[in-house]
Amino acid sequence: PRDVGLKLCTLAYVRSGGKTLMLRRPSSGHHQAGKYNGLGGKFERGESPEACLRREVLEESGLSVESADLKGFITFPDFDGADDWYVFVYVVTRFSGEPRSGPEGTLEWVDDAAIADLPLWEGDRHFLPWLSQPGTFSATFRYEGGSFVSYEVERYPARA
Repeated sequence: PRDVGLKLCTLAYVRSGGKTLMLRRPSSGHHQAGKYNGLGGKFERGESPEACLRREVLEESGLSVESADLKGFITFPDFDGADDWYVFVYVVTRFSGEPRSGPEGTLEWVDDAAIADLPLWEGDRHFLPWLSQPGTFSATFRYEGGSFVSYEVERYPARA
């Protein structure tokens, strides 16, 4: 077996009033060039998922996370041709501050109903609707050469 590198990450979707704050990456010079995504990034050493979530949202948007729901966990095997990426997915439900765009890309409030029309990673089209459903998920999304191949998901219902 090959020696696999691991990347631990968070991915946050800040939501308010039927809109989601989406990050549009620059149109060149980035592996996500031109795509829209949530906010997030890689863990720093010793960081919890929640600490990474708060730091990344603050760095990428200037917003302070006050409350967030863990919605799921996604595994991306061999995503970048070298590493497996493990991503904790959150919906930020309360925050403070005013969003400001930065070097990561341009921030845009997008109507939730219009998100599917954006240039997204193909796999995102599958899991984004799950963020509005009760419960959590654990999924594996496979890409080869940057193209979406397949996914599997386990759903965990919300408990009363």
